[in-house]
Amino acid sequence: MTRARALKQVIRARAARTGERYTTARRHVLEDSQQRSVAQPRALAALQPRIPSAAGSKGGPSDASTIAKTGHGFDHWFAILDRFDAVKKGHTAAARHLRQAHHVDGWYAQGITLAYERARGVRVANQRFDGAFEVSVSKVIAADAAAVIRALTDPRRRWRLSGAGAELLEAFWAALDSPASKGFVVRPDGLGRLRYQWDGTTVQLYLLPKPGGKVSVVATNAKLEGPAMVEERRAQWRALLNALAASLT
Repeated sequence: MTRARALKQVIRARAARTGERYTTARRHVLEDSQQRSVAQPRALAALQPRIPSAAGSKGGPSDASTIAKTGHGFDHWFAILDRFDAVKKGHTAAARHLRQAHHVDGWYAQGITLAYERARGVRVANQRFDGAFEVSVSKVIAADAAAVIRALTDPRRRWRLSGAGAELLEAFWAALDSPASKGFVVRPDGLGRLRYQWDGTTVQLYLLPKPGGKVSVVATNAKLEGPAMVEERRAQWRALLNALAASLT
């Protein structure tokens, strides 16, 4: 199939789906194609793990990154979701609408929908679309991943992290010492992860190598009960990451 014929099929499919005239559908398809060509290739993005950043506590992408990725900011997408009656139809239908009708990348469709729901008072900060709460805390440490793992797992060095708080540390050591624990899983490219359950919540620690012999440690605690628990866990994880950085200086 030639490129021109394939393009016509895409245009006709959009016209049939949206009810637009052929010329209008063609203009939208060509605009979308141009936006994708100047954006970072999705194939490269797929090689990177989907790891929450320190801004994850605010929930999803920023307005600036949304403009860079989709060509439009929150005002544009919120207006579309208003017309779709997204509050009434729910999160899943709204995110699907952005993906299917407007060709928004899946992760951005979720993030835009979450931001919309918070702006419309349907959801609060740190609350996921499933209703549970989540918090992420990160810190860049002047050490490599191997040194960070040793500092966290070596029983002889545990006293150096005592400033992090007994509750968090007890759960952390119990998870590491459990016979079922796999410990830190480190990929060939240096990315590491530790996952465990803590009192009904899910904890994931990520290690992301940085230039200059540094590593970003990201702690994500999910399935939290509410905003009060979010702030409690945020303080605990900040204390641990600060104690970890101090132990490696």
